[in-house]
Amino acid sequence: MRKFLALISLAFIAWGVALSLSKAPFGEDKIVVGKHYLEKGTEETGAANIVTSVVVIYRGFDTLGEVTVLFIAALGLGAVLYTRRRSSERIEPSSLVLRTGCRFLFPLILLFGAYIFIHGHLTPGGGFQGGAIVASGFLLIYLGCPERRTQELRLGATESLGGLAFVVLGLVGLAVGGYFLTNFLPKGTFNSLISAGVIPLIYVAIGFKVGSELAGIMGNLMERTK
Repeated sequence: MRKFLALISLAFIAWGVALSLSKAPFGEDKIVVGKHYLEKGTEETGAANIVTSVVVIYRGFDTLGEVTVLFIAALGLGAVLYTRRRSSERIEPSSLVLRTGCRFLFPLILLFGAYIFIHGHLTPGGGFQGGAIVASGFLLIYLGCPERRTQELRLGATESLGGLAFVVLGLVGLAVGGYFLTNFLPKGTFNSLISAGVIPLIYVAIGFKVGSELAGIMGNLMERTK
């Protein structure tokens, strides 16, 4: 039975590879779609970063899937590593140099991460990149200042609000424009911070969600009792 299922899976993989290498995906239809993104993307979305237009607007439902996969991974890791923490556990305080460095660099890292996902529609970057930078700030806290711990409830609430905001923006676009994540807000002045309609709001939501999820994953790994 296993060999039969393996042969079926191999046949599907071979079929997919054959389709990807066939002429159809690289024909005129795909060229037309690519030209449409390049020629009409800025006009339709108002974003100076055309990659942002594709990721957030044209294939925004796929981005929702990516965020969902990250959420499931964080949830699964938390379930696997869950243990009862000992109330008598004592954490050795870090040195004065490390404590000072953490306190000085942590807000700067958060500020830089916020800058990245707020300006995602103007420059390379976005919600995932900015969220990863924010999570690196929490990693600094976990490694350099072990006596300081971020409350899991706050990270969970931030993650939930970020995901909820993303879904709500998508559903509002569906109700207004007829498809998920329609850019229903005014596009503003091109190449300025207040532009691109709903895209900056989406990236802010993704940034908070990704940052809190990655910080929660690192917290679960660091705080696992021995």
